[in-house]
Amino acid sequence: MKTIIELGESAKAAERILATTTTQQRNDALKAIANVLVEDCDEIVKANSLDLKYGRENGLSEALLDRLKLDEKRIHGIAKSVLDVIKLPDPLGRVLSEKQLDNGLKIKKVSVPVGVIAVIFEARPNVTADSAALCIKSGNAVILRGGKEAINSNKAIVASMRRALAEASLPEDCIGLVEDTTRDSARGLMCLNGYVDVLIPRGGKGLIESVVKNATVPVIETGAGTCHTYVDKCADTDMAAEIILNAKAQRPSVCNACECMLIHKDIADEALPKIAEKLIAANVEIRGDEKVCTLVKEAKKACEDDWGKEYNDYIIAARVVEDIDEAIEYIYRHGTMHSECIVTGNKTTAEYFLNNVDAAAVYVNASTRFTDGGEFGLGAEIGISTQKLHARGPIGLNELTSMKYLIYGEGQIRG
Repeated sequence: MKTIIELGESAKAAERILATTTTQQRNDALKAIANVLVEDCDEIVKANSLDLKYGRENGLSEALLDRLKLDEKRIHGIAKSVLDVIKLPDPLGRVLSEKQLDNGLKIKKVSVPVGVIAVIFEARPNVTADSAALCIKSGNAVILRGGKEAINSNKAIVASMRRALAEASLPEDCIGLVEDTTRDSARGLMCLNGYVDVLIPRGGKGLIESVVKNATVPVIETGAGTCHTYVDKCADTDMAAEIILNAKAQRPSVCNACECMLIHKDIADEALPKIAEKLIAANVEIRGDEKVCTLVKEAKKACEDDWGKEYNDYIIAARVVEDIDEAIEYIYRHGTMHSECIVTGNKTTAEYFLNNVDAAAVYVNASTRFTDGGEFGLGAEIGISTQKLHARGPIGLNELTSMKYLIYGEGQIRG
């Protein structure tokens, strides 16, 4: 097992080679990775079963166990995501701008790899392959550090991907895995200056806060997903019920799941029972304010901690609001600038919401579950950035590049 420093040294050496590869070489490596993942499916599922056993023994919720689980269908889906990245345009060598100065110097700005990207994530082994595929395509070496809940799955997936890289004549160390899952290894990666060019955390609020607080390397901050759906007084209540059901129950453990619904008081009597019926049928627990509990007898009284909470489970908070401004103010105070939605039939109201809500993704009449690199046509993604510098929203290929200036002269000197 390599130390953090050794992983950094290996990745730095590998990225110098990877940065000079052609589009075809990188695509060939991705094709090899997809093929090997399918070939090694049984071994990966076997390794994953150890993680699932550990998770059950240690009280992981059913939603988190589902997030962790790998089977043949999901592994084939992961392989397909890798192949989908091949189809995307090469993000490297793009001419971002060019001009000629009065002194004759020609200046061109082009996209280049970042270098070595570190990714710290939790119990989602699919992130291992998604992150690696995006980094390889964008010419970056990657150091992966998952949680202890998925260590066996991650080791199996990374072993397969490294073997595929070797088959494609690229350095295996373009993909590295931190096998030590203690906090010390996470802190070591956060402070691996000189080797890691940028660190991306992908996980819950606690992980992200720890990285932002402790990292000395540059960080692209991804956000915990406390996402809201506001049902306006002009909403189609049937549409609202379907949107909220999908946003909450389709996959409750992910960051773009809806964690709170805000209902306009004028439509609450009609909308809440209809929405609640669908949620309860899907085994979703509703935690509401006094008005919600009056209208939905199955709802539980919310406590103060329920407002702004990322449940990652079959639980949703619910609140009746006076108007759109109260909804926006609530989102401002309790949201994480991830994904927010309004359901309304009024175009003026929709535009007001779009213009006044500060989030990476703001929806009108659509589930927040669409905040995803694949759904946005970006291919797989490393995470959803909720910061405002460099990258915001799904972190795809273009967000994994930097830039440099190429200057062409004919003997000019500065006076």
